[in-house]
Amino acid sequence: DVQLQASGGGLVQAGGSLILSCKVSGFTFADSSIGWFRQAPGKEREGVACFCTSDSRTYYADSVKGRFTISGDNALNTVFLQMNNLKSEDTAVYYCTAEGDPTRCSWGRWYELDFRGEGTLVTVSS
Repeated sequence: DVQLQASGGGLVQAGGSLILSCKVSGFTFADSSIGWFRQAPGKEREGVACFCTSDSRTYYADSVKGRFTISGDNALNTVFLQMNNLKSEDTAVYYCTAEGDPTRCSWGRWYELDFRGEGTLVTVSS
């Protein structure tokens, strides 16, 4: 079975940093797309970032460009989301997603990848 385990969420003050991890198992990590999306209470899902494991290409939502960095470690089957200069509007449950197509990131709508893990809550206090 495909499993995506997200971790690293927590409470942080505005301006602070967090690193989220998404460990993937039961899935061919190489040549795939691994994404993150978030959903705040009462709001729609928002794609945050996506990572192509075959060539390390990265994609970001405009709202996080320059503050968030997505990266991956093929040996660990894990994708990381480094979040800096966090703002109160970043408060949400963050989910990682995966699909066995290295081009999938380029299509956007990263909340629609084939597989999704349980979320991890990020709370930014102002």
